[in-house]
Amino acid sequence: MTGAFLAGLVAGYGVAIPVGAIAILILGLSARTSFRVGAAAALAVATADGLYAAVAALGGAGLADVIAPVAGPLRVVAAVVLLGLAGHGLWRTLSAHRSRRSPTARAGRGMSTPGRAYAALLGLTLLNPMTVLYFTALVLGRRDTADPGMLPVALFVAGVFLASASWQLVIAGGGTVVGRALTGPRGRLVTGLLSSALIAALAVAAVLPG
Repeated sequence: MTGAFLAGLVAGYGVAIPVGAIAILILGLSARTSFRVGAAAALAVATADGLYAAVAALGGAGLADVIAPVAGPLRVVAAVVLLGLAGHGLWRTLSAHRSRRSPTARAGRGMSTPGRAYAALLGLTLLNPMTVLYFTALVLGRRDTADPGMLPVALFVAGVFLASASWQLVIAGGGTVVGRALTGPRGRLVTGLLSSALIAALAVAAVLPG
């Protein structure tokens, strides 16, 4: 039983630690808004990872065959969403810089509230088909986590969620520190432009072959 939980921890950190568009989004949200918003986004990512881990653990060998045919279209959808977020972030950054006010002044829009940040990051993370394929490969490769019993599955999913949540919260905390260090208009402009550029680049990379 302990092996299933430890396998979940390892799997959760394995999928969470590589820096990608999601990590950059969480970092940018925390830097521009608050730790509460960044933490909500972090927990949304952990929720999606936990859901995909549960689907993989319960779905078994047939899951990869179901996901593979739609992996390409889902990557395109994810790239479009990321480009939209990059464009929206760029517009908000430039608008806030011109008016010399904080982007958080319009705290009811976009992803500037914990609830909206959670919903947006949950949806975006669920668009990544490679996450469920990753967990499926791990589940099929380990007899203890592939056990059809509900307790091993629950322990595996709990491990994934805790690992993902802890890492994403570290990223959110780092974004808060960065945000406090760059509180001036020029600092917000630079970080906003950099965040939008990185997200747009990752969106393009998501649909490139290879």
